[in-house]
Amino acid sequence: MYLSRFLSLHALWVTVSSVMQHYPSVWGHYDVCKTQIYTEDGKFWDYTACQPEAIDMMRYVKVNLDPPDITCGNPPENFCGMGNPYMCNECDAAIDELAHPPELMFDVEGRHPYTFWQSTTWKAYPKPLRVNITLSWNKTIELTDNIVITFESSRPDQMILEKSLDYGRTWQPYQYYATDCLNAFNMEPKTVRDLSQHTVLEIICTEEYSTGYMSNSKIIHFEIKDRFAFFAGPRLHNMASLYGQLDTTKNLRDFFTVTDLRIRLLRPATGEIYVDTDHLTRYFYAISDIKVVGRCKCNLHATGCREENKKLLCECEHNTTGPDCGKCKKNYQGRPWSPGSYLPIPKGTANICIPSISSIGTNVCDNELQICQNGGTCQNNIRCLCPPPYSGVLCEKLSCEKDSQSCSQDSGQGAVSLQPLVLLLPLVALLGLSELFIF
Repeated sequence: MYLSRFLSLHALWVTVSSVMQHYPSVWGHYDVCKTQIYTEDGKFWDYTACQPEAIDMMRYVKVNLDPPDITCGNPPENFCGMGNPYMCNECDAAIDELAHPPELMFDVEGRHPYTFWQSTTWKAYPKPLRVNITLSWNKTIELTDNIVITFESSRPDQMILEKSLDYGRTWQPYQYYATDCLNAFNMEPKTVRDLSQHTVLEIICTEEYSTGYMSNSKIIHFEIKDRFAFFAGPRLHNMASLYGQLDTTKNLRDFFTVTDLRIRLLRPATGEIYVDTDHLTRYFYAISDIKVVGRCKCNLHATGCREENKKLLCECEHNTTGPDCGKCKKNYQGRPWSPGSYLPIPKGTANICIPSISSIGTNVCDNELQICQNGGTCQNNIRCLCPPPYSGVLCEKLSCEKDSQSCSQDSGQGAVSLQPLVLLLPLVALLGLSELFIF
């Protein structure tokens, strides 16, 4: 009898466990900065780490082309098909229907049957036809989805995607693209599938997206989600694991952070070994769409990001201020500023800026404005008596903060392991197995 019931319980546990493995995709969205809690002792704020939602960053981008006169149409010129050099069209900057300015790389498709930016043709061959397309946000952003570049022309034979973390002062490669990586960049060809958790930051050259005009696809990717999957699983269900890695590994966090992107087009698609000098109008670059999805970097101190004077600014919480919520407000410098933390999962740690002693006189807490957090009690307006495991002036800090691994194991895992048990309790009662549990 007990054996059959135990087997029934085991089957239920397996079922619940399989359901629970999908929960982390919901956990840890960090979409609330604070919640008001009501207790018998009154009300207080529960502060949590928070971040803005991911958005289409191309709505706020500034585009710069180098050289500035590289766009076709001034003067008007013909361009022809790669497969058929006698099938040609005209580019003329003075006629809207024939113009291909840079803004058509990220416009809303539908104004015309198709819209795209286009460069001049390679009429100056053998001088290289090279273009730098710089995308700037004047704001630090965190990438959350693949960067996707859709070409109207054939995909280039050679291209480099670069990033900047300092508003374009310095650049570093993100990925190399070529039909022949060894010949173009002296690099062995790889794909993101060749990487692992330990090599996820490696800069690779790929031939996967540079197969010339014979390919049906005209899209180039920089795979953000595939790199996330090394930590969060193939379907990104285990976001808790990814957030934990981002929190504790600065190089990984910086890898997905940019202020600017630069697309360096180094050689147009030729479709063959030799350039056909009799039909140079076949060779050019044309891009119909660029997709960049990300969120404003606010150091886990904001859920909103607004545009003001053509500049993105975080709507800072936790008594922080600045474009990235990167410092404490005046009179809230009771301890050094610190970014929020994803740990412990699922709410993280707010690391709020607390009032300076000089700004609040001798009253550290008063149960009205300066409220002891996390169940702490105010003693004679002089200090907060904090329950374990909290510390800090207002009990706002986990005692295990110095050891983030301990936080994640003790606090985070404890919260996770309770949920399946709660789900099982009514099922246990139905099966009459309550005597198996000791509370």
